[in-house]
Amino acid sequence: MAQHNELGKWGEDIAQDFLRQNGYRILYRDWKYGHRDLDLVAIDNDVLVIVEVKTRRNERFQDAEEAVSPQKIRSISIAANTLVKEMCFDGDIRFDIITIVGAPETSYEIRHIEGAFLPFV
Repeated sequence: MAQHNELGKWGEDIAQDFLRQNGYRILYRDWKYGHRDLDLVAIDNDVLVIVEVKTRRNERFQDAEEAVSPQKIRSISIAANTLVKEMCFDGDIRFDIITIVGAPETSYEIRHIEGAFLPFV
């Protein structure tokens, strides 16, 4: 596995643990719809939460949350729409970003941005 893929998997592990420790129930990890994916799908109280996880060794070139481009938001929106229809979910939905800056061999910082963006197709 490429080094950046390993870092991304590690970041998703950290984000998943963080959400569980904060009372979220994880429904899916890496849910796929064609070539699109949702990193984490969870329930917070009765709210369906779609979480995009961004992991960076550092933020020298760009803040991690800035890596969620309009194209990425559109892709997440399309996948989330399909998931909601498959689940027949009829409640509130929120789109969050979790950023992890650091690496397994060093310390890391985690940021959880609730309601980070609105979906669009």
